[in-house]
Amino acid sequence: MINCLVRGFPTRPREYWTEAFARLAARPAIDDYPRYGYLLESSGDVVGVIVQIFARYRRNGNEAIRCNLSSWCVDFKYRGYALLLVSAAVKRKEVTYTNISPAVQTQRGIEAQGFRRFCDGQIGFFAALSAPRFGVRVVDFNDASPEAALLPQDERRVLRDHVDYGCEALICVEDGAAHPFVFRRRRVLRDMAPCAQLIYCRGMSDMARYAGPIGRRMMFRGTLLFVADSNGPVAGLVGRYFADRGPKYFKGDAPPELGDLSFTELVILGP
Repeated sequence: MINCLVRGFPTRPREYWTEAFARLAARPAIDDYPRYGYLLESSGDVVGVIVQIFARYRRNGNEAIRCNLSSWCVDFKYRGYALLLVSAAVKRKEVTYTNISPAVQTQRGIEAQGFRRFCDGQIGFFAALSAPRFGVRVVDFNDASPEAALLPQDERRVLRDHVDYGCEALICVEDGAAHPFVFRRRRVLRDMAPCAQLIYCRGMSDMARYAGPIGRRMMFRGTLLFVADSNGPVAGLVGRYFADRGPKYFKGDAPPELGDLSFTELVILGP
């Protein structure tokens, strides 16, 4: 499987994939869903792969299973079977499937499979330039802290797990209520500009509301630029919206919330 992925993504070193599968192996199994995904085999050789990351989501008392499809590749000789591989991987009707990094040449194919866009672009913004919000405290997530105790158990698990994956988790406290945020450090603009990408919050309205306090806290850690999924400019965020940058797709009953990339390839496999 790893050999096929190395061939399909030549810019990724083998170590990237070995570490990625070690992370997948360490995750708890979700019912009877695949732990790694699907592969295409010919005469005993793996000639195609699609990685699947299943996770159980709970929000507002409702539970759902979501699956992030990632790292879809098929050797050139077998490209005619590529859509057959995807069809096998998205057959569970109760699951919401996502594709958050579709290659341009694959977008028409996944749309033919019933995928629809839930995100049309990204916004790059300088959070520290957003308006101040007095009376807000921003603290690092600590599962034993009184601020963490203000969060529902499900959100505490999200923050705890993502810190373990190398993300940064913050809690904004205002008027006795806690608002969680998770960011992943990465580089954009052809790997030249460091930034913090929004991985989880309750909604983009929360990001806009607390961007100023978060930005000024993270500025002292060397983080100036932030990136988040968006379908247009966001009031309260000082930056620029880039249409058709990083479009994201889903298949299922309900699209994921903008601002929620938790338990996806960006976290589990790495940027």
